[in-house]
Amino acid sequence: MSEQLGESVPRPVTRPRRLRTTQGLRSLVAETRLAPEQLVLPMFVREGLSDPRPIASMPGVVQHTRDSLLKAAHEAAELGLGGVMLFGIPEDKDAVGSGAIDPSGILNLAITDVVAEVGDALTVMSDLCLDEFTDHGHCGVLTPDGRVDNDRTLEAYAEMALAQAHAGVDMVGPSGMMDGQVAAIRGALDGAGHTDVAILAYSAKYASAFFGPFREAVDSSLQGDRRTYQQDPANAREGVREALLDVAEGADIVMVKPALGYLDVVRRVRDAVDVPVAAYNVSGEYAAIEAAAENGWIDRERAVLEVLTSIRRAGADVVLTYWAAEAARLLRA
Repeated sequence: MSEQLGESVPRPVTRPRRLRTTQGLRSLVAETRLAPEQLVLPMFVREGLSDPRPIASMPGVVQHTRDSLLKAAHEAAELGLGGVMLFGIPEDKDAVGSGAIDPSGILNLAITDVVAEVGDALTVMSDLCLDEFTDHGHCGVLTPDGRVDNDRTLEAYAEMALAQAHAGVDMVGPSGMMDGQVAAIRGALDGAGHTDVAILAYSAKYASAFFGPFREAVDSSLQGDRRTYQQDPANAREGVREALLDVAEGADIVMVKPALGYLDVVRRVRDAVDVPVAAYNVSGEYAAIEAAAENGWIDRERAVLEVLTSIRRAGADVVLTYWAAEAARLLRA
């Protein structure tokens, strides 16, 4: 560069780069914090397994036995995670998902197991939906012509909530997107004296292509699709409306699912409600990052933390993610 040109180029007065000079400075002024206690680990437990079974489309994730689930829950507590979300996979399914209500069903047994293992060190959450337990794979009871019967399903959800509360759960996660599900569950819990059992409502759950690997994880029997009850991906205002309805019905936390394709919805919901907001970093999002990293296209560990930070930055107070345990280790490194 010529001396004359150098003198003619104005020097900046404001230099934002000063605060990026060192890792210490970058950490000091970071606007968004990611901590283990903000993360929830979803876990699958399958009835009848003798050893954990890997899920091919979700590298590093398994269907647990009851014993391996306890080890994973203990590790989650030691890592300081905020909670675990339990999903049960029964050996037998039927049209009404009766295994979800059976006190001896795999999910209810797993709840009792994990609560006994971790006590108050970890929030034990459970999925409250019929899809893993029905032979048709839908989230509710069907009418004779094959439609999901919203109001009959509410009755089943109320019974499922009581079964999970009796098993000792701290928080139930109604995920079926039935109209009125939070009110039905809150009424059932309170009526039976389970006033301390909290509700994490899947308020804005979209009919997403990114749920694909999850269906392998739970051995889904789904016939058709869920577009008549899960939300249209084109709609953001509707997600806010659903969250506000759930808060009015008694939800303690509201959730947006998926996360990465719906960060705008996370922000809108965060701005609209006065309860904590969760977001679910779903199976397809997890699998996409894992596949890209396996091919050497991205730096895996940096990508994991960047994804989770972006969800927090959008406004989520709580993030459900299959990377929860690994992220906790990375954050403590």
